[in-house]
Amino acid sequence: MAANTKPLVGLIMGSTSDWEVMQHCAQQLEDLGVPWEAQALSAHRAPDEVFRYVESAAGRGLEVLIAAAGGAAHLPGVAAAKTHLPVLGVPMESKALHGLDSLLSIVQMPGGVPVGTLAIGKPGAINAALLATAILGLKHRRCQKAYTEFRRKQTEKVLGSRELKLAATAPKPG
Repeated sequence: MAANTKPLVGLIMGSTSDWEVMQHCAQQLEDLGVPWEAQALSAHRAPDEVFRYVESAAGRGLEVLIAAAGGAAHLPGVAAAKTHLPVLGVPMESKALHGLDSLLSIVQMPGGVPVGTLAIGKPGAINAALLATAILGLKHRRCQKAYTEFRRKQTEKVLGSRELKLAATAPKPG
């Protein structure tokens, strides 16, 4: 993100170990030209810091929060409970249940406290960036243009490779 650009998206994750996956989210935002910031904040080990970050987010110009967590994965829900900004949750893969525990923790929010939940791991991280950009596109024309262009290129790529052929085979001995 350019140093003089105020971030529009805040990425928060339960641990620095989540950065291995969430850097794909940050890179997708970067590729789309969406300014972002990232911090590791634990809902369980540093809840007051999470509250301070989330409660100050809108006042600092953030418009979407992306929260990633594994295991009990309460960070996205806690964030959603403390802000009126859209919160997108990215479940991290866990050793015990391969991320199913994380997914269920994030997706099973009580009515009235929504978290837009994405896929587990890297696909979810990338899609969180794309969904955040689409949301921002409702207000920011440059985000709308970046998202539309991304989708156009994706369509071109798929249509350009839709013809399937057999691999070349060696000539038969004669």
